[in-house]
Order: sequence, then C-alpha cells, then structure tokens
Amino acid sequence: MVIVGGGIGGLAAALACGRQQAFGAGGQALRLIEQAPAFGEVGAGVQLGPNVTRVLHSWGLQGALAQVAAFPERLEVRSALSSRVLGTLPLGPRAQAVYGAPYVTIARQDLHGLLRTAVESMGGVEVDLATRIASVAPVGDRVQLLTHDARELEARCVLGADGVWSTLRRQLVDDGAPRVTGHLAFRAMVPQADLPPPLRSQVVTAWMGPNFHAVQYPVRGGAWLNVVVIVHGTVVGDPAVWDHSANAGELRVRLANAGSGLLDLVHAIDDWRLWALSDRPPMRSAHEMVLGRLALLGDAAHPMRPYLAQGAGMAIEDAQQLSLSLHAHPGDEPRALAHYAQTRWQRNARVQARAIRNGEIFHLQGPLRVARDASLALLGDKLLDLPWLYGYRAPVASQA
Repeated sequence: MVIVGGGIGGLAAALACGRQQAFGAGGQALRLIEQAPAFGEVGAGVQLGPNVTRVLHSWGLQGALAQVAAFPERLEVRSALSSRVLGTLPLGPRAQAVYGAPYVTIARQDLHGLLRTAVESMGGVEVDLATRIASVAPVGDRVQLLTHDARELEARCVLGADGVWSTLRRQLVDDGAPRVTGHLAFRAMVPQADLPPPLRSQVVTAWMGPNFHAVQYPVRGGAWLNVVVIVHGTVVGDPAVWDHSANAGELRVRLANAGSGLLDLVHAIDDWRLWALSDRPPMRSAHEMVLGRLALLGDAAHPMRPYLAQGAGMAIEDAQQLSLSLHAHPGDEPRALAHYAQTRWQRNARVQARAIRNGEIFHLQGPLRVARDASLALLGDKLLDLPWLYGYRAPVASQA
C-alpha cells in the first residue's frame, strides 16, 4: 500500500497497519510519500479525548505520550465578557475512571514526532520525501502512481492522507474545493514561564463571546500554554496557502470588548499565527471515503471545524479501523477498504455536524447567549460530557 501524506493521519495509518501486520503475510510493502523535503508539522496544540488516547495506548505509545503531553484536571467554560465560570467538566482521574483512558493536550509537533519515531522504530515502511503525486490510475488489481518528477510507482491500494486540500480526493469525489468557513484562527503557543503567574494555567479553558471564542490549554508537560482565538473574518488570497504571521494589535482590537481575564492573556502574547479555516459539509455516504482500491483518511475525507477538538482524533480512529479492516480481509483490498469506509463514514459525519453546531453555540449573541450561559450553569458536566464520542471503540472487522 502507498500512503500519500506524512502528517498525523498518514503516520498513524502507517503505524496501525504495520502493527497489525496487515501486509506481512502477502509480503507487500508499505510506502509513505510526503511532498515536503523533511518531516514536520505546523500548527499549535491538539486535544485528544479518551477515544483517541485509548488507540494510542493500544499502539504502545502510552509512555511516549506521557513524556510530552499534559493531562489537564478539568475543562472550564467561561464567559469571554465577564470571565465568569459557566460550567465545568472534570477530566483527569474521572476520564480515566469513566472511559478507561486519559484526556490529553499536546503540541502538534510532539504528537507528530512520537508517531514518526514509532514508525521508524517499527521498520518495514519505505519513506519517500520531497515527492509529489501527479496522477493515480487503477489498472486491474493494481494502482499506478505517477510522481511530478516522472517516476512510476505501483501498489495494490492507495490511501490519501494529504489533508483538507487533498489532490487524491479528486480521484474519488468530484465535489470541488473545500468551503471557506468565514472563521479565522489566531494561534499561539508560549512558555508559561514567560507569562505573569495569574495567566498560567493547567486546565482547558473555553472562553465564549459574541461572534468569537477562545480556547487555552497546557502542552509539553504543562510547561507551555496553547491559545487559539476564533473570530469571524474574510480571506484575501488563496485559502489553501493562507497561513502567516498575524498582527497582535489586530487581534487585540477585535477583542476590545472582552473581559480582563481573556484580554490580559491576549495582551501578554505578541507572536501569533493566522489560519483561514476551511471544511466540507458532513459526509453523506461511504463513497466519499473509498473507490475500489483508493481510499481517503482524516481531513482528506472529512475536514471538520475545530469546535469539537476531534480533527486529529478522527484521523487516528480512521487509521485504527483501516488496519483492522485490512487485517480481516487479507489479499482483498477493495473489500477491506469498502468495510473501512462503511464503518467510519457515519461517525465522521456526526462529528463534523456536531463541530459545526458547537461553533454556532460558542458564538451566540443576545438572548440566545444568555440562555446558553444559564443552561451551562444549570447542567454543567451533563452538557459538556460526550459519552457517544469519548466511549467509542473501533469495531473489529468480521472475517466473513
């Protein structure tokens, strides 16, 4: 199998399939293709619910994760205007007790790094860096790939893990470019020692304000703080390459009406990156994930808004199910990939839809905002806990 994309999803797929020995019996090679000249990961932080850390632990990564992640004790939802706590959800020991796995916050670079190290240590994965795929064509029981430098590759199946702007997706689904959401993300990650003591934190905090929200949480063992602020705004230029340094002054002006709790934090950080957020509508069928010997994983299949903190998590869940389906149907890649897509698409669609809905709730104004705040104060953890999400376990594919 050839995996196109060396990000979190691609590495997770390589690791999961290698560990399952999905290709060992037939002597097939596992090849990972990345267009960048070196492995790397942009971005700031990632939240991993118990549904995801359970998978990582099953891959033997519990120790590696513990060395670089943070384990926040609770989630706090606060008003961005008054700083008042609206609701809380215990994490820490409760997540472990209820779901059998911890809730983790981690820098994207650290998550990518531990997956890369695990793949390299496992062996058996051929890696091609600085390689771009120009075309993919199924031919009989093989798939032929042509690179931009005119090399020809061949595989029994191909997995597109090449992100929201996936070139492989066009081979499966003719649905145009991702949609621009109208939301912009200001992101920063800073050493907590550089912040005034009152601004340091070891919990996940979500600040809800009219037409904006912010999230902060510890990473790197709690030594760093990840902060993201989502605002409404338009994109100038190509959103596919819209990632650049941000003007801290612009963000401060946008949040001028925020309360001191959030505003003090924003004023304490000078270096921000700015992303334009894009997604696709929730999936409508398994056909958006597989066509014959071609399959998609993660953002290539189901890009989602970050308001449920499950983008990386769904890619890791995909990888686990892919390995199970391939292992259950050795030598029959179309059947295995069809099973993978049929098993995954509805859950991915549900997460996509809930993320969209969360974004609407986070940014409510007027009487609806007041009603939201009252509901959180009354019900708290009952609204914030998500058993359907955190309790998920990947089904084992039938051998029949």
